[in-house]
Amino acid sequence: MTDSLPSVALQSFAPGQVPDEAAVKAFRRTILDKLAYHVGGRRERASERDWFVSTALAARDHVVDAWRRSNDATRAEGRKGVCYLSMEFLIGRLLSDTLGNLGLTETARLALEGLGVDFDAVAGQEADAALGNGGLGRLAACFMESMASVDVPAYGYGIRYENGLFRQIIANGLQHEVPEDWLALGNPWEFERSGLVYEVRFGGHVRSEVAPDGSSRFVWHAGEIVNALAYDTPVVGWRGQRINTLRLWSARATDPLHLSDFNRGDHVGAQTARMRAEAISRVLYPGDETEAGQELRLRQEYFFASASLQDIIRRHLSRFPDLTSLAEQVAVQLNDTHPAIGVAELMRLLIDVHGFAWDPAWKITQAVFSYTNHTLLPEALETWAVPMMERVLPRHMQLIYLINARHLDHARADGARDALLSSVSLIDESNGRRVRMGHLAFVGSHRINGVSALHTQLMRDTVFADLNHVCGDRITNKTNGITFRRWLHRANPGLTQLLVEAVGPAVLDDPDRLEALVPFADDAGFRQRFAAQRRTAKERLSALVAGRMGLKIDPDALFDVQIKRIHEYKRQLLNILQTVALYNTMRAHPTDNWVPRVKILAGKAAPSYHQAKLIIRLANDVAAVINDDPSVGDLLKVAFIPNYNVSLAEAIIPAADLSEQISTAGLEASGTGNMKLALNGALTIGTLDGANVEIDERVGRDEIFIFGLTAAEVASRKRAGHDARAAAAASPDLQGALDAIASGVFSPGEPDRYRGLVEGLLHDDRYLVTADFDSYNARQGDVAARWRKPDSWWRAAVLNTAHVGWFSSDRTIREYAADIWNVKAR
Repeated sequence: MTDSLPSVALQSFAPGQVPDEAAVKAFRRTILDKLAYHVGGRRERASERDWFVSTALAARDHVVDAWRRSNDATRAEGRKGVCYLSMEFLIGRLLSDTLGNLGLTETARLALEGLGVDFDAVAGQEADAALGNGGLGRLAACFMESMASVDVPAYGYGIRYENGLFRQIIANGLQHEVPEDWLALGNPWEFERSGLVYEVRFGGHVRSEVAPDGSSRFVWHAGEIVNALAYDTPVVGWRGQRINTLRLWSARATDPLHLSDFNRGDHVGAQTARMRAEAISRVLYPGDETEAGQELRLRQEYFFASASLQDIIRRHLSRFPDLTSLAEQVAVQLNDTHPAIGVAELMRLLIDVHGFAWDPAWKITQAVFSYTNHTLLPEALETWAVPMMERVLPRHMQLIYLINARHLDHARADGARDALLSSVSLIDESNGRRVRMGHLAFVGSHRINGVSALHTQLMRDTVFADLNHVCGDRITNKTNGITFRRWLHRANPGLTQLLVEAVGPAVLDDPDRLEALVPFADDAGFRQRFAAQRRTAKERLSALVAGRMGLKIDPDALFDVQIKRIHEYKRQLLNILQTVALYNTMRAHPTDNWVPRVKILAGKAAPSYHQAKLIIRLANDVAAVINDDPSVGDLLKVAFIPNYNVSLAEAIIPAADLSEQISTAGLEASGTGNMKLALNGALTIGTLDGANVEIDERVGRDEIFIFGLTAAEVASRKRAGHDARAAAAASPDLQGALDAIASGVFSPGEPDRYRGLVEGLLHDDRYLVTADFDSYNARQGDVAARWRKPDSWWRAAVLNTAHVGWFSSDRTIREYAADIWNVKAR
């Protein structure tokens, strides 16, 4: 029993605008109905969790009708749609996002207030969906929201991880991984589609058999079948005009219990097949340092690619008589190499299941797929051992051999010789015979895109240079973007309100309107209000840090923020070394006019990435010593905030004064944290890497702190050979920091704890930390000098917000729609 309020669902309110009283009362009645009839609770005894579920279900009611209308309109108009295949969708909490896009945030807030319930406390009961790790997954979430917002019909396809990425606990400075039970209390946003189950096959063998018409065909006799069960989550676009679908697959055993084994007393063994099957959708990125871990990763990737493509074909055939028009009706985007096996799977489905000949099947496949590359790092460009592929996916290995043979024949006909043929082959013969999944995605796609101007050019010049030459120029650039609804409107309502007051409510719909903010950078009163809203956000973050970590930080200090996945190329180590150098200098010159600074770090290291985990430990050990040293007091604090996720990012980003984007130039494909922080008015200190290059171009060199080697200089330095010991010896600040770390200043109970880390850096500084240290350290001095001039600092902060409207993911999606997918966007 609920009230249907479609008229309210399409309303939208600017920050601070009071909604209609009737709408508030109706929403309140719906919440109470959900509490009584779905949660089974009573108002007088309801917990905050009960109120959250009831409010989420009430919001979901406003979504369902528009969701159906979106799907019905797409079908009726025969519109081409997009299917976005991604291993990760880091969607975060959905209550505020959904209510905000429907224009119902204040309606829900007032409805709960009338019941004596705090909206923020209720929203805080929602678990972050543990469906991603970092930028890849968050980008996918932003893209899904933007596709709905610019009216592109779309399905997102991925895996419904029961535990997802681990929850990070820091104990004695060490990262510990525990399961993230985000589904333990249920998920009110998802709809189980029990009628949508697909068989996904593994193992077995392939035989050549004669069909009734006398033709021969290959038949895959699988050794194992796993069922893929669909769960749908609605993705609400801005102002609720379109609702798209995120469809996630859960693995189920076809036979959940071997009853005969169970009755014989083998109660555990009777469930082995079930546990093996359901392991596929248990954990995101299982450790792959063992062969068993590698096989599970491959099974995951094929599982969701196969289920998704089967579903795409089913949906197409429900509207059209055959698959010849598939590419005219659907575009499939491969988000990195994880779903690249989909190229071979679509060929299998077209040839083995639907009876296509090779050439038309390949034409359809290439026309359907496009591929986004997210990395130039060799270790991140997936490869799979041929013997494993032959064992797990024998039919696909046959098809990959055939794809490769035709691909090489084409290259050979165009004059390619042995070295070039080896370079472009889908099989790497030099490293134990491995299938290059990036190559498979490239050959099987009609367009391949990088995610920043620099990254795309490096793709053309380095890792995919030969393939791009052989296959024709298929590479294009689509610089990443972020959804401003999440990372400005919801994460920073104080700044959003200020922007609306300054340049009008149109800024909520059109990010380009931010440019109208430029004159306000010279308005002293506006700068003061801009600084005041930042101060409020810093107070909130300070309270969070105190509550979680027991650490008091000063909201008047400069908040210096580096939040991202822990990886050596992202160079958290460079940040830590400069922190130690600053600490040493502060103690040596205690009477200098120091700028109070809080170094804030957060991020997770892969469980098997021991060097990254050691860097986390070093950060926490450095924090422990500095934070307890009365000689620096509140002038320098270090906070490594554990368990970084979307909700934590939403608390940190509005409070950041300085954005650390300090990766080795040429290695960060794009970055999106850099965009989020600049949008919220943080000044960037960074290398000319990834999208930093484009941020630099748009905000202006005077409003950003660029340092270090360029990508070309990095390549040159590596070719010439970098002497890290000489670089350290030439830098007293760096040498002092390295000596302190190596000698046990920050690990007194284990003096040699970091000696190996320091010696390794000096022996093989592959990410050129020592090469860039002095430049970085000098620019940090420039940061401090500017912070001492509030008018200059806040003028630059306003200009950063004003000039980054182009980095909206709406712009990115419109470019994909026009240049790659051939679909219409609003």
